[in-house]
Amino acid sequence: MKSFKFLVLVFFICTACQQKEVVIEEVPFIFHENNLAPNLAAGKDYVGLSWLHVEEGIPSLFYNQLKNEVWQTPKKIAEGGDWFVNWADFPANAVNGNLLLTSYLVKSADGTFTYDILLNLHDLDGNVIKEHFLLNTDGIKAEHGFVSMIPSENGGFYISWLDGRFTGGGHGGSKGAMTLRTAEITTEGEKINELQLDSRACDCCQTSMAMTKKGPLVVYRDRSERETRDIYFTQKIGEAWTEPKAVSNDGWVINGCPVNGPKVVSSNEEIAVAWFTAAFDHPEILVSFSKNGVVNFNNPVVLNDLQAIGRVDIAFVDETSVLVSYMESDETETYLKVKKVKVNGKVSDAITVAKLSSSRGTGVPQLEIVDAMAYLVWTDQNEEVKQLKGARFSINHF
Repeated sequence: MKSFKFLVLVFFICTACQQKEVVIEEVPFIFHENNLAPNLAAGKDYVGLSWLHVEEGIPSLFYNQLKNEVWQTPKKIAEGGDWFVNWADFPANAVNGNLLLTSYLVKSADGTFTYDILLNLHDLDGNVIKEHFLLNTDGIKAEHGFVSMIPSENGGFYISWLDGRFTGGGHGGSKGAMTLRTAEITTEGEKINELQLDSRACDCCQTSMAMTKKGPLVVYRDRSERETRDIYFTQKIGEAWTEPKAVSNDGWVINGCPVNGPKVVSSNEEIAVAWFTAAFDHPEILVSFSKNGVVNFNNPVVLNDLQAIGRVDIAFVDETSVLVSYMESDETETYLKVKKVKVNGKVSDAITVAKLSSSRGTGVPQLEIVDAMAYLVWTDQNEEVKQLKGARFSINHF
């Protein structure tokens, strides 16, 4: 992974009747072949990237940071032949000070969806603090995954995940319900304050976490007894987590997991959530805000212009607006697009970042903003070879 180079992709946005130019630059990914499952998590002055590299059928987890437009030396975190590798359930990463926490998935039995979550805690110099330790310690051969993690106030990390300890190993809740759980990881790698947040969650949609002014907040896809699978949230205030509530009552009834989770971000007193729904057979990309430090989401704004696919991400541009990335398609092509959405509901025109495959191999495109630059990364599949693709553009002209 080295320097940037320009692509011939120029878009014009009319703002206040003045034409502005948005140039999409490619961020080349130069690291062998067969790379997939990217996850971006940015800090104030860096973009952090974790991904999987597969060589001779053996997956490895790597991490790297982009600082001052230069990629640092990639760090190999772990490798193993018994891993569970999946386009939707990808490793997570978070940095707190000089500490790096990462996750990966390891098969626990022969069943397709029987796997555990393992964590690694390093410092950014590469020194191991604690490695290959279980997040889920229930001992049940079942599905555990869809991890999200963020830095905590005490130097450690908050973490959430989907936990199938009550499913009896059955995928889709055939024997019991998937649950949503949370815990904290200390600076020494100890797991503390573990508890169940929701006793019935959708089985394989990504979870997402953000630190708000009042404490950490988790968003996820819920699953009611009537198979309504709308986006819910719960927040830690003081020492307790709130009862789960709907971000929006979309009313999407579906007898199976859509594998299409939400994303949440927070900036000072503003919180924003982006998600996909196909309620009443009408696919949409939605975004909703909660303002003034009160978790009470307003009516969602629709973003897609074409047939929505979803796989969203979101990042704050400033205190008054967010950037949302999403996938949509027409009769012939699938597009990765972004739109800027203001807290007051005003939506910009779309920018097409790339044309890509609508297949699962594309994974979930990732978005972060650092120093007025938007960065995106996704998986590109060419026949049997998978490689990460990256792009960036200045948000000052958007």
